[in-house]
Amino acid sequence: MRHTLSEAMSGLRRNASMNLAVIVTMWVSLALFGAGLLVTQQVDLLRGNWYDKIEISVYLCVPDSRGGQCEPGVSTTDAERAAIEAALRGNPEVAEVYYESKQEAFDEFREVYADDPILETMTVDMIPDSFRIKLVNPEEYQGVVSMVSGMHGVQRVNDLREYLDPLFSWLNMARWATVGASVLLLVAAALQIGNTIRMAAFSRRREIGIMRLVGASNWYIMLPFLLESLIAALVGSLLACASLAAVEQFVIIGKAKAEIKGIEWIRWEHVGITMGSLVLLGVILSIIPTLIATRRFLRV
Repeated sequence: MRHTLSEAMSGLRRNASMNLAVIVTMWVSLALFGAGLLVTQQVDLLRGNWYDKIEISVYLCVPDSRGGQCEPGVSTTDAERAAIEAALRGNPEVAEVYYESKQEAFDEFREVYADDPILETMTVDMIPDSFRIKLVNPEEYQGVVSMVSGMHGVQRVNDLREYLDPLFSWLNMARWATVGASVLLLVAAALQIGNTIRMAAFSRRREIGIMRLVGASNWYIMLPFLLESLIAALVGSLLACASLAAVEQFVIIGKAKAEIKGIEWIRWEHVGITMGSLVLLGVILSIIPTLIATRRFLRV
């Protein structure tokens, strides 16, 4: 074991510049890969929280309504309103139905636009009453939307998914772009580790040949190289973990949570899982290229 450690440390000193390049490449690539994993977890948290809170709003007709299932100049009748409510409450995909009257909607409008001159031109009859619908499964919304959209007295149906889905599409694109770029850097790091070990083994090819002739095992010969690459990879992995910890402490906890309320942000347990993945990935990326690079020098 003493021989293995001394040879590994000697290799790290002899190839200091190459090992430094390996450490920096591993650091950057693993940190970027970890950021992609954290973004993935954050997107999943947002999707779960926001989709669970999604409500479908069914706005009824008022005299000046245009489009939908409205008759010009006619509001939704009591019979049409009752039919819409009965259909919604009888749908097994609907969990809750809440009716908001015109007066309630107008009071809310006045509260939101308290300082807006448009308030002077608005009356209660100009504000549509509506049904707000909570779904059993937010993922299954199309059946309810298609059912209620064709009913008489319905002006329009608003579903928050039409705004959230494009947002999550962009977030997913950013996530995959981050992961893709980090994978390329990880490949570059693996190749760099292989080249570093190959150069170290080439410089000691005569010594390796002698060791093989006197009966040294392959593992005895490879262990110093494995340890050398493993140390470089672990240092890069730990630096990447420190970078993710800094992001969680100073960006997420220090800034985002304090300034943007009402959103569930990634926590230390998410960061911890990601760190464990980075260390494991760093170990794999150090071992495999080393085994490939030293294999040709183990033949006498």
